[in-house]
Amino acid sequence: MNNKILTLLIAAISLIGVGLYVNVVRIDIENVEAVSNAVSPLVSYSYYLLIVIVIVAVVISLLSMFKNPAALKKTLLGILALGVVFAVSFMLSSNAQVIGADGGELAAAGSISKWVGTGITFTLILGAIAGAFFVVDLLKGIIKS
Repeated sequence: MNNKILTLLIAAISLIGVGLYVNVVRIDIENVEAVSNAVSPLVSYSYYLLIVIVIVAVVISLLSMFKNPAALKKTLLGILALGVVFAVSFMLSSNAQVIGADGGELAAAGSISKWVGTGITFTLILGAIAGAFFVVDLLKGIIKS
């Protein structure tokens, strides 16, 4: 019974999306206002559908983690590790003024440049960790064969 309801829900969502798409396709491209009026509901529908899907995915993930304490422990350990990497990134980043290629100021010294630097450093550290794991896995594969 539950599978039938899910199938009907997916079919209804798909039919609404197809209907909105057909509404956009049938409009003459030269009529900019009509295209804009036809695209707006499609974009809004997609936006709200994305929000609902993200909420459902997060809720289902949280429920499955709370049902399995070992998975919850692993998740919290992973979040803690990311928090440590983020703290290190924050400490390593600079809050100096950001100068563009043309010599103009892109961002004044302060919190914005600090957060951007933190994001860049965070990405670089995670990329280095991922690269190290990739090389280790590659070497293990070479050794085994």
